[in-house]
This record gives sequence, structure tokens and C-alpha cells, in this order.
Amino acid sequence: MTLPRIVRAVVFDMDGLLVDTETLIFHAMERASADIGAEIPFSVFQRMVGLQDAHSDLIVVEHFGPGFDLEAWSKAVRAYADEERNAGVALKAGVLEIVDYLDRAGLPRAIATSSSLKAIQRNLTPHGLLDRFQALIPRDVQTQGKPHPEPFLKAAEALGVDPADCLALEDSHNGVRSASSAGMMTIMVPDMLDPTEEMRTLTVRIAHDLHEVRELLEAQRRSIQ
Repeated sequence: MTLPRIVRAVVFDMDGLLVDTETLIFHAMERASADIGAEIPFSVFQRMVGLQDAHSDLIVVEHFGPGFDLEAWSKAVRAYADEERNAGVALKAGVLEIVDYLDRAGLPRAIATSSSLKAIQRNLTPHGLLDRFQALIPRDVQTQGKPHPEPFLKAAEALGVDPADCLALEDSHNGVRSASSAGMMTIMVPDMLDPTEEMRTLTVRIAHDLHEVRELLEAQRRSIQ
């Protein structure tokens, strides 16, 4: 399968696509919930993937019900997550290889994420990746988060590339909805969420990992040389 248009830029999500933070966050939530004698099912966490904190918080409050102390629970989640991050956050398969390829091909790239700029810096700096992206679109600069198209539209604008000529890489359903509604060629690389029929409709491909995405880009480059 070939991509529908020539790719002139690539826009990445971060959590669950570049770094293995989704698993880390879920484990932190499980520990914080156990501290109060409760549980947070994986199905509840899955509803939160790809959302900004304000929207995720509504799901948490709905799950735990009246009297739930969101502030105390969130503080415990952050503490447990920081504890795990201090042990090191792993890159997802193929990250270094695809970034190296984009350097060789001269293709600009951006990150459009529901996480903060501080989180981007914390997760990517240890791997030497922070300066290898030409634009960062964290939640700090977004007025409307995913699944709204704004994060990806801002990324395309920052790179100076038409959204239609951008390839968006996402692992979450809300991320795919955001990228697709921005008019980008979208590939889902599943992490915590399985692809649905809706996802297959909104994407040009469901890829196993970033190695597969890189191979698609390499094949396109060979075809136009």
C-alpha cells in the first residue's frame, strides 16, 4: 500500500507513540486507587487516553462517584508517576530510526500532544530527542484539545506545510479523530487502544509500529526519485 499524497512533513503524538508513558500513567492510577481502597478498571483508563487533564478528570470523578477527592488522588498519581519516570521512560519501537530517516530525507516534524511542554521536555530530553523536532504543540498553546483539529492545524502552521501534505501519527482514538479532521493523512499505531472500524475509516493505515511507518516513507521516497 502506498500513501495517498507526497508527505512533506510528519506530526507525531507523544504519549504512547514516542514514549511508553501510557502504561506508566495507568500503573500510577492503579496504585493511587488502591491507596483509597478502590480500583480503576482499564476500560475507564482507555476512555481517558488522548484527552487533556480537564476532560480526563471528569471521567475519573464519574467513575469514583460523590465524595471523591480528585485533588488528593491526582497528587498521588503524579507522585507515583514521577517515581516510575525517575527509573526511566522507554522509547517506543522505531522512534530513533524514523527520526534518523526524517533527518536524511529532509522532512520537518512536529509534536502535537495533550501533555504539557514540561512533560515533553522531561520525556524527550534524556533520549536526546527534544531538539530534533522543529515545532512543539503542547496543551499550553492549545485552546481546544483533541479530538478537535486545532493541535494538528497549529503543528502544520508552525512547520509551514499544508495539513493535507502532512502525515500524522497517533495511537489514540481521539488523536486520530483530531488529525483526520485537520485533513492530514493519518496512521494509527495502536498502544493502549485497539483500532475500531471508525479508526480504519479515518486512517490511511493501521501500523504495527514506527518501523512500519518508516518503511512506508522510504518506499514513497524511492518511488519519486
